[in-house]
Amino acid sequence: VQLQASGGGSVQAGGSLRLSCAASGGQFSRLFMGWFRQAPGKDREFVASISRSFATTYADAVKGRFTISRDNDKKTVFLQMNSLKPEDTAVYFCAAHPVIYSISTVSQYSYWGQGTQVTVSS
Repeated sequence: VQLQASGGGSVQAGGSLRLSCAASGGQFSRLFMGWFRQAPGKDREFVASISRSFATTYADAVKGRFTISRDNDKKTVFLQMNSLKPEDTAVYFCAAHPVIYSISTVSQYSYWGQGTQVTVSS
């Protein structure tokens, strides 16, 4: 499975961005999908996930502001980010795996996209 993330950019605080992650080479509908982010000098952290049955989970830091969704026909997962804050600044990665037992654990995901930079200025 190959993942290609896009949609990052620079916005002011309060703004919005929509990230996309296109998958190829696998059966997308059978994949558990997640978004993670990594700020400079910090560990990669869980942001959001969506299961094969479209169940969603969010980190507390983004709950109510970010929305994850998937389009199985387009083999793409999205992350709609609203009310962005400077602390959301990071490289955002999409990730996938067929079966996940701990959705926020980086090592659970075997497929990763290349990352897309999100910068939020105050």
